[in-house]
Amino acid sequence: MRTYLVVIDDSAEARVALRFAARRATKTDGAVEVLAVVAPQDFVQWGGVQAAFEEEQKLRIEGVVSSAVGGIFDEAGIKPAIVLRQGDAVKVVRDYLADRDEIAALVLGAAPSGDPGPLVAHFAGKDSGKLPCPVMIIPGSLTDERLEQLS
Repeated sequence: MRTYLVVIDDSAEARVALRFAARRATKTDGAVEVLAVVAPQDFVQWGGVQAAFEEEQKLRIEGVVSSAVGGIFDEAGIKPAIVLRQGDAVKVVRDYLADRDEIAALVLGAAPSGDPGPLVAHFAGKDSGKLPCPVMIIPGSLTDERLEQLS
């Protein structure tokens, strides 16, 4: 099964990339994995506080996923896997891809203007030849109609 890995944050371009991956997975009988990377937290004295923070982050990402794709997943019967990791985003994504042979493509959203974003800049540049799968860079300015045409 083709699995599309989408790195998600609160940006509009990440939502466009997620919508593209959802449509692509629907059309190819594939799956979607959503990877959210959060910066490591400063020292937390109590483990329960850290666990609560992680749960809050996961719920926030689930909300982003739900609002970004609307009913696409429901209509297709796809349930995305949501993974939350802490650390440097480039390293986390690189390590995650190294451990997952079923990932068919890394799907990233590029900002509609200016700098495309740190992950796009890195994975379309320095590490592009070293990755175990293709990188799909989805322009953040695409409309739903255009996404449908392209996916």
